[in-house]
Amino acid sequence: MDKKVIIADQINEKGIDDLKEVAEVVVNTSITQEELINQIKDFDAIIVRSRTKVTREVIMAADKLKIIARAGVGVDNVDVEAATERGIMVVNAPESTSITVAEHAMGLIMALSRKISIADKSVKEGKWEKSRFMGIELAGKTLGIIGMGRIGSQVASRCKAFAMDILVNDPYITEEVASKLGARVVDKETLLKNADVITIHVPLTPETKHSISKREFDIMKETAFIINCARGGIINEDDLYDALKSGKIGGAGLDVFEAEPPEGSPLLELDNLVATPHIGASTKEAQRDAAIIVANEVKKVFMGEAPKNVLNMPVLDPETFQAIKPYLKLSEKLANFLIQAAKGNITEVDITYCGELADFSRNDILTRTVLKEMLNSVLTEPVNMINAPSMAKKRGIVITESKRSEAEGYKSLIKVKIKSDDGEMSIEGTAVEEPRIVRIDEYWVNVKPEGTMVIARYKDIPGSIGTIGTKLGEHGINIAKMQVGRQEAGGEAVMVLTVDQKVPAEVIEETRALEHVYDAVYVQL
Repeated sequence: MDKKVIIADQINEKGIDDLKEVAEVVVNTSITQEELINQIKDFDAIIVRSRTKVTREVIMAADKLKIIARAGVGVDNVDVEAATERGIMVVNAPESTSITVAEHAMGLIMALSRKISIADKSVKEGKWEKSRFMGIELAGKTLGIIGMGRIGSQVASRCKAFAMDILVNDPYITEEVASKLGARVVDKETLLKNADVITIHVPLTPETKHSISKREFDIMKETAFIINCARGGIINEDDLYDALKSGKIGGAGLDVFEAEPPEGSPLLELDNLVATPHIGASTKEAQRDAAIIVANEVKKVFMGEAPKNVLNMPVLDPETFQAIKPYLKLSEKLANFLIQAAKGNITEVDITYCGELADFSRNDILTRTVLKEMLNSVLTEPVNMINAPSMAKKRGIVITESKRSEAEGYKSLIKVKIKSDDGEMSIEGTAVEEPRIVRIDEYWVNVKPEGTMVIARYKDIPGSIGTIGTKLGEHGINIAKMQVGRQEAGGEAVMVLTVDQKVPAEVIEETRALEHVYDAVYVQL
């Protein structure tokens, strides 16, 4: 066999056996970083879990490497950018844990609803406190799912079997798709207000960090349970403690924490918290499936076929990659800006390539980048350059690409417009030397898309800008830069403020409520 694979972390034997059909397999689960750098030149593929770090140094030493396979979901231990530059594919096994994590979420729901954890502890202490552990039925209760991706969908199907009503908050799922899953799409506040059980299945992003805090707990029912098997940091743990301790909500089930292990956390003192040590994906079946999936991905590459779960871009020749690289970064920035600034459930994404980009033959890479960034901000399963269009289609989102020779005086422009059930929004950018946002809807601006920004729409009259700045100043938020765009004096204008601090949701609400301010949003890039 002319192909060689190194397995650097422990995986299920079935995956190893599958690989032996097409390659020489070397298993070295104790290999050090230095040893890997020295030996990687001999291998066509490497399979890792979380122990081994596939760094830029490792990748630059890999003369033959075609594919890096992560037998699991997260790829924090792989330098994907370095792999892309070398034309090396990075794959993972996102579908391996969907059922496993969904079942764990169900376990936490059951443990809370029937007080199983504290009842078990009580009996083992020699007590028999039947009256203390009065539970509730799930039948007829309402489940709220934040993030209806692969795992959220699995939770929905199981809770339907428990005769629960299901509400969903997900900007990328349409009513039609949700109805097929027996769910109804609602805004976040409606879900929080009406759900008896809330389960979170979104990634941790600047937008979702602490997206469940005091404001959200104040909206929830006093009997509500909240479940997090996604990522630590989505729930503000200090506010959760206060809500549980005061009886503001009924209980919480956490498999993930901001700091792991959560040493010294006061949450661990509470009887209405069920905690597990980040084991949502830890089943024999999930580990077996992950090994089989990545083994099959490696086999496909060796046989000249396209793998399914590619996390980086399709392989490009070096010249094409260098030409497109600035616009890849721009596409990511535009997508991240829009998904945070726009409102409602997205139904359409229109992308227009202007100027020299209109003649570029691989604009599909840029379109896939936009979709990947948008969907990854709300889905727990990774969306990649390969599956992004199909993931969008699955959620009922219509994708349109167009080209235009005119670029408004720029060499090239990318315009991304999204339509939702709550309106539409567009953004345009260029990347001559670095990514710049040059237009928001019909307003011309010149903004470097980085850091923390507040975007406000207001009436262009004396005092409006000062009022907004004063409101932010009242909350200790310092303005570093400001850009204003308008069409005519006295009409509607847009202001983009780059600020030095994170802007709490309540401050944005107060800004929206100011006289002559039509809207305000907060974006973190």
